[in-house]
Amino acid sequence: MNTKMAPPRVFKNYINGEWVSSVSGHTFDNFNPANRRELVGVFQKSNQQDVAEAIQAAKDAYKSWRIIPPPKRGEILYRAARMLVERKEAYAEQMTREMGKILDETRGDVQEAIDMTYYMAGEGRRLFGQTTTSELPNKFCMWMRSPIGVCSLVTPWNFPMAIPSWKVMPALICGNTVVMKPATDTPLSTYNLVQTLEEAGVPRGVVNLVTGSGSEVGTAMMTNDDVRVVSFTGSTEVGRKVSAACAPTFKHSCLEMGGKNIIMVMEDANLDLAVEGALWGGFGTTGQRCTASSRIALHKEVYKDFVEKFVARARSLKVGNGLDPSVQMGPLINESQLKTVEQYVEIGKNEGAKLLCGGERLEGGDYDYGWFYSPTIFGDCDPQMRICREEIFGPVVSIIPCGSIEEAIEIGNGVVYGLSSSIYTRNVNRAFQAMRDMETGIFYVNAPTIGAETHLPFGGTKQTGNGHREASTAALDFYSEWKAVYVDYSDKLQRAQIDT
Repeated sequence: MNTKMAPPRVFKNYINGEWVSSVSGHTFDNFNPANRRELVGVFQKSNQQDVAEAIQAAKDAYKSWRIIPPPKRGEILYRAARMLVERKEAYAEQMTREMGKILDETRGDVQEAIDMTYYMAGEGRRLFGQTTTSELPNKFCMWMRSPIGVCSLVTPWNFPMAIPSWKVMPALICGNTVVMKPATDTPLSTYNLVQTLEEAGVPRGVVNLVTGSGSEVGTAMMTNDDVRVVSFTGSTEVGRKVSAACAPTFKHSCLEMGGKNIIMVMEDANLDLAVEGALWGGFGTTGQRCTASSRIALHKEVYKDFVEKFVARARSLKVGNGLDPSVQMGPLINESQLKTVEQYVEIGKNEGAKLLCGGERLEGGDYDYGWFYSPTIFGDCDPQMRICREEIFGPVVSIIPCGSIEEAIEIGNGVVYGLSSSIYTRNVNRAFQAMRDMETGIFYVNAPTIGAETHLPFGGTKQTGNGHREASTAALDFYSEWKAVYVDYSDKLQRAQIDT
């Protein structure tokens, strides 16, 4: 009997409407982080020439795409959204295989791409400007949006379809063309998104996909003179390099970077609800979210009761392959990320934090073939500890005792990041006080720090970002420029500020 295995599927770049191999002739393998024996696919290890060809294709396509009426562009996005709905389950399963998070979460990831695509399709008929009065007679004034040009979109591995959709859909509806680079850990989900856009009717050259490393592909995408816009989601360290790369030619850059998000649990909180929120916020996506609830400022009056419940629930979480419906937390994305978590756990121990549960790599059986780590909670933490100030990006939560809402807010604001925060309280006055005083771009009341919706702006303050926002109509402000228009029908020269 012939038991020869089928060869692995090879995925190609998408440049100028064609699926092509990299001119480098090299590829890289993508493995399942829950089972390193499973090869998800083989992808192109692209180089600067591939990037240059993709940018040139986008530049050429921009000339015609920019003048297609926005409602017509929206019709293409609408078709793409319908296709994503039909393919949701298949794409979610493939995402779990390449990224590791459980199926419920990957379904949510695809759903977010669906929501964003439908939302931006509708904006094709709502790219509103304004008309206004003139200070001179017989003169008409208005402002309107204009596209910018070629956009380089660099996306992370933790939301490999949702975050690309946050970037590509508003860019397209505004009339721009794009070159996309997914993270090397999760190229398949972005490939699926681009293939859907192709089948929905996006013209050749409007969307381009190039896979490969950040040093080779990402740098070339940021420094090419024909690129006008760069959108990056990732670490603050890399974001600084992106900002520096864009500065010489004044490229527009949108940077979505790190977070060290806090849940503040007051003494009047619904503790069971707060525990549920902390569990989901801290260990959802294995803590690999920029909005993860990695800190809890816990009022001393309820400290003991909350910790007992929270630790018991964390210990009971089933960790394993996300394709198993009974699993509640999947693996870390790769060995490097697992080692980072291990290092921070040691740092926490050495700093004097009390390890309440977890703190170890999971081994034995199928665990030996993946990057699994136990849900970890540190108690009695000082807010100045590194585990309370630095982004770990793993299933590690630090609990910090506090005595008042003022102290909780001070702890929450005492880091360099400002992405998301939340408070659990039954006191509406406290809720509004925290809403006002927390220095974060996102704030929740009686919910964890995760769960953003596509029609609200997403982004943070301080070293989390550079002031721009993704999603909602706020994204349109990044992917378009305002043009002020004056129409003088007086049939004579009128001089503003002089003839008034």
